[in-house]
Amino acid sequence: MKIIVTDEVAQEGLALLAQDPRVELHVKLGLKKEELLAIIGDYDVIITRSGTTVNRELLDAGKKLRLVARAGVGIDNVDVDYASSRGVIVVNAPFGNTNSAAEHAMALLLSFCRNVTRANGSLKSGEWKRAPFTGYELKGKTAGVIGLGKVGGRVATRLKAFECDVLACDPYIAVKRAHDLGVKLVSHDEIYKNCDIITVHTPLTDETRNMIGERELAMMKDGVIIVNAARGGIIEEAALLKYLESGKVAGAAVDVFSEEPPKSEYLKKLIGHERVVVTPHLGANTFEAQVNVAVDVSREILNYLDDQPLENAVNIPRFDLALMDQMRPFLNLMNTLCEFGIQLLDANISKIVFGFSGSIAHYDCTPLTVCGLASILNRMVDQDVNMVNASLIAEGMGIVVEESKTTHADAFSNLITIVVEGEGSKRRTISGTLFEGLPRIVRLRDYSMDFAPEEHMLLLHYADRPGMIGKIGTIMGQHEINIASMNLGRSEKKGEAMVILSLDSAVPPQVLEEVRAATDATFIKAIHMPGARCSRSCGCTA
Repeated sequence: MKIIVTDEVAQEGLALLAQDPRVELHVKLGLKKEELLAIIGDYDVIITRSGTTVNRELLDAGKKLRLVARAGVGIDNVDVDYASSRGVIVVNAPFGNTNSAAEHAMALLLSFCRNVTRANGSLKSGEWKRAPFTGYELKGKTAGVIGLGKVGGRVATRLKAFECDVLACDPYIAVKRAHDLGVKLVSHDEIYKNCDIITVHTPLTDETRNMIGERELAMMKDGVIIVNAARGGIIEEAALLKYLESGKVAGAAVDVFSEEPPKSEYLKKLIGHERVVVTPHLGANTFEAQVNVAVDVSREILNYLDDQPLENAVNIPRFDLALMDQMRPFLNLMNTLCEFGIQLLDANISKIVFGFSGSIAHYDCTPLTVCGLASILNRMVDQDVNMVNASLIAEGMGIVVEESKTTHADAFSNLITIVVEGEGSKRRTISGTLFEGLPRIVRLRDYSMDFAPEEHMLLLHYADRPGMIGKIGTIMGQHEINIASMNLGRSEKKGEAMVILSLDSAVPPQVLEEVRAATDATFIKAIHMPGARCSRSCGCTA
C-alpha cells in the first residue's frame, strides 16, 4: 500500500506505518495543487490535516485511492459525499484530543475559581494585591456535568478527585456508565436548580443549540459558575451576559463561541467581562493531542489493511449490490422509524432490539440493523456514526443491541419493529411497514395506529373522556395551526388514549403547554420529521 502524507503530521504516528512492510510511505509537504494532482494517482491512501483540500478534482485524479485519513477532528477540507460515491473511505481522529479537552475545561474552571488570569495581569503590571483575588475551592461544591461522553466522563472523574459532589445529565447514556463513573444521573432541570458549577460537554445539534438560555439561567442557583469548552452555541451568550451583569452568575469560563473569531458586540462584551475567563478555542491544542491524532489515523490505516473494524470512519463503501436489491426498499422505512422513535425517548438507553417480521426475515437484515443503529446514534453523539463504527460506539456507551427475526407478521407481509429499553421498566416500541413503497407507522407502544409520518406532528397520551379532541382542535385553531389528519388509539373505553396529529406547521412550546394543561396529558411531544428519505447517516446509498 502506497501512502502519501501532504501535511505536517507527528512522527510518532507515521512511525507505526513506516515499520509495516506492507506500507510504502512518502512524505511530500508543501506540494502545489498541480504537483499533487500529477502524482496522487499512484497512491492508495492520503494523510492530511487542514492544509490539503481533498475535493472532487483530487479524488478523480486519485484513481487508486481507497482511504483518506484526516489527522484531526474536522473534515471540512474533505468532500466526504463525493468520496463515498467513489467508494473511498474517510477516517478522522475525533477522540485524539479527548484528554486535552477535558483538562482544558478543568484549567478554565480552576483559572476562574482562583482568579489566575486577573492576578497574573495585576502582578505583571507591578502591583502586589491579594485581597481582590480571593477565590473559591472546588471541594464540597455540587458540580453538574451535562453530557457524559468521553470528554464529559473525564471531567466528571476529575471533579470527583477535587471532592465535588457530581451530578450528570445525559439522556443518551446507559445508567451503567454513570454508575461506573460514580456520578448520579438527574434531569436537566435538577442540574440547573442544584449545582454550584455547571459544565457542558455535548455536541452542537438542533437539540442542544441554545440549550442553556433565559429559562435555564433563571432557575440556576445564585452564584453559579458556568463552563463551556464543548461547542459554541450550546449556551445562549446574550442571556449569559445578562445574568453575569445582574450578578446571578458568579462567573464563566469559555473556550468556544457561536461566532469564531467573535465579531458581534455582545460577544466582545462577554469576552471582556471581568468575571469571564476566555481562551480562543484551545481545547485540542496540545502537543500530546497532535501526537494522538497522528497515532489514531495511522492505526485506522493498519486496521484497514488487517480487515479490522474502523472505529472512526465517517463514511463507508456501498453495500453489496445483490444485498441492496433486497434491502433498499426498507432502508427508508428504517430511517423513518428511527427518526420518529428517537424523539420519543425520555430515558437513558440500555438496550435496542431491531425486529424483522415477514418475508424480509428470510434475508440477512444486518445492513438494516446497523443503519438503524447509526441513525439513532447520530442524534446522540458528537461523532459521525455509520455502518463501520455504529456497533463499536453502542458498545462503548453501554447499549446492548439485539436483532430478532420471524417469518410471521400477522396482517402485514413485512414489518420492522424497534424496541428501545431504558432505565427500570421504561421502553418505547414503534413498528412500521411499507404501503405502496412508502413508510407507514402501524404501532406505537401497545396501540395499533396507521399513519404516514409528516414533517410536523403532535403526539399525546391522556385519559380518554368526552370533549378532548374538541379541546385540542380549538387550541390549534386559535393559534392558526391547521390539522391535516388525526389518528387515535385507545387501550379501552374511557381508558388511556393516544392521539397523533399531522400538522401544517410546527407547534410552539407555549401551545404545547396549553394543550398539555387542557387535556391533562401524561405525555406530549412535538415531532419534527424534516424528510422521509434516508439521511444516509449510515453511509448507505439508498
